[in-house]
Amino acid sequence: MRTLSPSAIRPPFARYAHGVETPAGARLVAVSGQLGVGPDDAAPEGAEAQARLCFANIAAILAEAGMGVADVLRLNAYVTGREHLAGYMAARDAWVGAHLPASTLMIVSGFARPEFVVEVEALAARAP
Repeated sequence: MRTLSPSAIRPPFARYAHGVETPAGARLVAVSGQLGVGPDDAAPEGAEAQARLCFANIAAILAEAGMGVADVLRLNAYVTGREHLAGYMAARDAWVGAHLPASTLMIVSGFARPEFVVEVEALAARAP
């Protein structure tokens, strides 16, 4: 994958790429929005802890497809308030490491259960 960050536009606000180009013929995996909830149906307190679970869930789904974080080309994330931005971004940055996917972060009014404060979806691609 090749990151796209044209010098003619403002650099990204955080650790992400403005765009990501995938090679021709790449296999795609679309990961549904993952909430910060464990297999026991419990959601921890706080955005960072919930986001870490979101990313662990995404990692498990990608692993089932033979992919990993380096194959992620796009993340879409949703938080229920500005106060959750820092926690989400800390978890995201820890998970992606040096990899820079395209990324969107939106503030929404809520999720299916009131204890959820973060949801993350991903799109991944791997060349054949």
